[in-house]
Amino acid sequence: MKFKVLTASAALFFSSISFASAPISELNISYVKPPFVLQLLVLKDHKLLEKEFEKDGIKVNWHNMGTSPEAARAMGAGALDIAGNMNTAALLMINAEGLPIRVVTGLARPTSNFALVSKPGTNFSIKDLKGKKVVGPKGTFLHQLLVAALEKEGLTEKDVQFVSMGIPKALSTILAGQADAALVASSALIKANKAGAPTIVSAEGLVQPTLVMTTTEKFAKVHPDIVARVNKVYKQALDWMNKNLEKTAEMGAKEHGISVENSKTLISRSHYFSAMTPQDVKDLEVNKKFLKENNMMRKDVDTANLILPVAFE
Repeated sequence: MKFKVLTASAALFFSSISFASAPISELNISYVKPPFVLQLLVLKDHKLLEKEFEKDGIKVNWHNMGTSPEAARAMGAGALDIAGNMNTAALLMINAEGLPIRVVTGLARPTSNFALVSKPGTNFSIKDLKGKKVVGPKGTFLHQLLVAALEKEGLTEKDVQFVSMGIPKALSTILAGQADAALVASSALIKANKAGAPTIVSAEGLVQPTLVMTTTEKFAKVHPDIVARVNKVYKQALDWMNKNLEKTAEMGAKEHGISVENSKTLISRSHYFSAMTPQDVKDLEVNKKFLKENNMMRKDVDTANLILPVAFE
């Protein structure tokens, strides 16, 4: 009950300042390909945001960005208004570094789509990675997966040679035999396995990856009406996907260079959603504890304030 009261109060605050919102002429939003968040693909290809804001004379600019930290840097510099996809591990770490980022809507909970693979021709266990080169995106759930997997075997990140790089580069690096293991997700995981890079461990039972759409606290306060409309249009994209599974799978297959059947598999594993829940706040607390204990977060953050009221609707 207390949670609902807080949410309602916050909603009243945001609605009370909506009339004072300064007009904007452009909306900058990022598109990230690797995590297989097909809602963004539908939004972009069907020009749903462009249609929503056309009558207001607002131009929508899409920016391809490889990682959550990259999107955060762009938002911090004022070059990006909405990060189309961000994992909540990055959300926590970025807020801990002093950049207030807030959740606009939920996207996916793709636990089985995140994994650590070894180079083709090997069959490494986690313990076998001691002293070896591991590549993947730093400051993400995949990074958290690596730390959790090592911790479970009595090892730490210092026991491996971790080199940070985006998922596409990590995939090409492992397939070229230039690393011993790589952190990959979604279609990159399927491509890695198909090319002979076996899965060492997935996120199942180790971490709970949750992907969300975010904006800055400042943008949310100054433009709550824009944020609410982005949330609304996102739900339209998700609704279209749910009603057009075959077409969605075909779009995903074409975009990621995989078969339609593999696309359907990734869709079923992604667990797409929109409304955040009180359980998500609890999950943030669990992840925060893990990140702090493993020195991946230097400062504390109030997880209850990281999700905008509109994201719970």
